[in-house]
Amino acid sequence: MKTKPLPLWSWIFIVTILWIGFVLAISFMEAPIKFQAPSLTLPVALEIGYLVFHALNFVEITCAALIIAATYFGQPSRKTTLFAAGVVALLIIQTLLLFTKLDARTLAIINGQEVSSAPYHIVYMGIEVIKLLGLVVLAFNQLHDFKSLALKLSGQNLESPRHAR
Repeated sequence: MKTKPLPLWSWIFIVTILWIGFVLAISFMEAPIKFQAPSLTLPVALEIGYLVFHALNFVEITCAALIIAATYFGQPSRKTTLFAAGVVALLIIQTLLLFTKLDARTLAIINGQEVSSAPYHIVYMGIEVIKLLGLVVLAFNQLHDFKSLALKLSGQNLESPRHAR
């Protein structure tokens, strides 16, 4: 029996799971833990964070580009396309609007300058949580798409009474 290759849109799932892993590891683990090190000064912690978050942003942009390509060429479900677009839009907001503001503040603190209070970091974290939730929803939606494809290939209808629970 010859097996059919997975459709191109299935790469969205793989990339989404990788993206979730990076965001969880960096934004929700590395960053908070780093600031608990008692001997690490704020400027040094910020300098490390600056480098790490720029590397994460590069990885996220790469993931977004792969998802855009798989969405464009792979023709996934409408829901998958909408969730993917939402996650990519959040990344664009973080990258173009918030990163520039956070970078300026970070570099000022590293260089010993005083900075006034601003909400950019809290807004970034809020978008990060929403983006992570969007990625999780995107991954679960892909699982539904895989189930639909499997049922279609087996000749069963997803909406048949046997499968409607």
